[in-house]
Amino acid sequence: MTIGSDFNYPADIATKLHRKKRSSKSKWTATFPNPPDLCFDYRTLLEQKNGVAQATEPRHKICVIGAGITGLTTARELHRCGFTHITLIEKSTRIGGRHLTALGSNNTNTLGRPPFEMGAMRMPFFNKSNEQPKDGRSLMAYYANEFELAHSNFPNPGSPWVRSTGIYLQEGCIDDNDQPIMLIWKNTDGRTPPPGKTLGVVFAKWTAFAEHMTSTIAHYYGTDKWEDYWAAIVKRYEGITFRDLVKTPTINAWNANDPGNFGGMGMTAEESAIFYSIGIGDGSWGAFYDICSLYPIRTAIFGFSSHLQLIHGRVNPDGTPIPSPYLNAPEVVDSKGLKFNKPHYIGLASLAESLLFIKPTETQESLYEHLIKRESGLLTSSSVTKLEKLKNGQIRVHYTWHPIQSKITNSYFIDFDSVVMTLPSWIIETQILLENFNQDMLPFEIIAAYKTAHWETSCKVYAPLKKTFLSNNKNIPQAIVTDSFIHDVYTYRYNENSTYDCILLSYTWEDDATKLSSFSDNELVEKCIKELDRILLKSTNIKERISPYIGHKQALVQRWMKDKHSLGCAKLYRAGTYYDAVSLMKYNRDFSYTSGLYLCGESFSVDAGWTEPCFRGAIDTVINICNKTHANFNGDFTMQDYPEYINKN
Repeated sequence: MTIGSDFNYPADIATKLHRKKRSSKSKWTATFPNPPDLCFDYRTLLEQKNGVAQATEPRHKICVIGAGITGLTTARELHRCGFTHITLIEKSTRIGGRHLTALGSNNTNTLGRPPFEMGAMRMPFFNKSNEQPKDGRSLMAYYANEFELAHSNFPNPGSPWVRSTGIYLQEGCIDDNDQPIMLIWKNTDGRTPPPGKTLGVVFAKWTAFAEHMTSTIAHYYGTDKWEDYWAAIVKRYEGITFRDLVKTPTINAWNANDPGNFGGMGMTAEESAIFYSIGIGDGSWGAFYDICSLYPIRTAIFGFSSHLQLIHGRVNPDGTPIPSPYLNAPEVVDSKGLKFNKPHYIGLASLAESLLFIKPTETQESLYEHLIKRESGLLTSSSVTKLEKLKNGQIRVHYTWHPIQSKITNSYFIDFDSVVMTLPSWIIETQILLENFNQDMLPFEIIAAYKTAHWETSCKVYAPLKKTFLSNNKNIPQAIVTDSFIHDVYTYRYNENSTYDCILLSYTWEDDATKLSSFSDNELVEKCIKELDRILLKSTNIKERISPYIGHKQALVQRWMKDKHSLGCAKLYRAGTYYDAVSLMKYNRDFSYTSGLYLCGESFSVDAGWTEPCFRGAIDTVINICNKTHANFNGDFTMQDYPEYINKN
């Protein structure tokens, strides 16, 4: 998504809006930019002392399945509320889920290697352009501030945060060039369009659509008209693909009598093919061309692509971790004494580590210290196999305990009052049996919605990069976008003191990732490096290899569809299935009071591939558990203040 990669229209337009200060009655209403479906300021709720509420039934037994960001956030905020019987079950020996920061060991091959973000890597904080990222009204901004996470502007292609971006399309012969060249885009002011006639036209058509839609939406967001307004947009666009939207004719002006219609981008087939490869902001859009058009609209218009940040961790400017719990511990163990990944507080993994190990101000102990006091508090290497609804209203959680070092698998069960499911939906369907949940608890429509959800595969190829590349080489662009199988190349530096910098040699999604699945990791690394050299040497204005700067043997490959704990990287939805996705987001409000089962996280959201829906789903679950157990909400919050998802199917 390179066209308009410093895509700050939402943040810029929000800065220009002159809204009155919110009244106490509307203090729970979100401000633009923020996700569209539930216009609610979760940060205001969490910033209060004791967070969401104060438990009146603290011994209500709660099981949280999955120790990714969603599960950790849910457990931490329930802990803040005063619930004392929380169990967190994790299948692997690692916390964090699809936040996966790969660190080098202290040996000759990886010494000084920077962190590689093999999963999520660039975070939107939903801040306005005149605000610091941590002042954004998002939960990511809240937790980054709470945990003192250092961050910097992510070096997206085409953004001011890279020295230059190389664009190599159609074998360097775009715009009928006589010789293959790599177009060089320098956008230091954030407003310079990409070079070349064809790219300029594509950029202009995308910009016209995006700015028109964003400027109109921003004025309605957070008002009493917003829910109906968003419903009209959904009705207009949920049935068409992004491919269709790109080719849909433009309209001259927005009509208040047809509030959901902003037309399309009016691109020709040739322009659409270019847009397919170069996208709108942080990588190729080709893999997403046939999904529901609402997904790219959400991503581009509501702040998901604005002011994206690279998370350095709980670190000093030189990259060394600041004093933090268990940082210097030789190991950490779960409630059964099994070792799992200890905290390093470096990179994005620091978020998951902070959620578990950093003590909230209001509690006597951290979530970790609270959980391991009980034999069943924190269980790793434990796979949930069945959820059984009992006649007494509880849910029996069956699980197997299989430590890596043991050849024996033991089966157990524990009964709970509430069970929180944070797993990818394909994991639920293929590995967990749901038994005795009737239609009033778990309708067939809900089961069908998560069974038929579309999960995207993704492949990342990272390697260490010699410091001399970014320090001395002015010939090869810092970021490169191509229509070859490698697609997008990113190079960046965490700090001056690491021995190496990073190169993300290839970042692909969906079919573009699937086509790489037949190669071994070593073969794929060499194939990517060789292809990048070929492109650079063929470009008559470059004529230089990048391979001498790359640490071939220290490269890492992550294929999310092959990860047995994930079976995919992000949950998306096809055209015509948006309302099914919304029904999953509504489940907690509509059915959990009766079922005792809560579905939350990115797997049950419509904001695929981002961390914010993990947070929002977690807090939604906490709110609904607190409501069911008659907890005392803080800050005069009531369920009447909490909007409901609209599903006007």
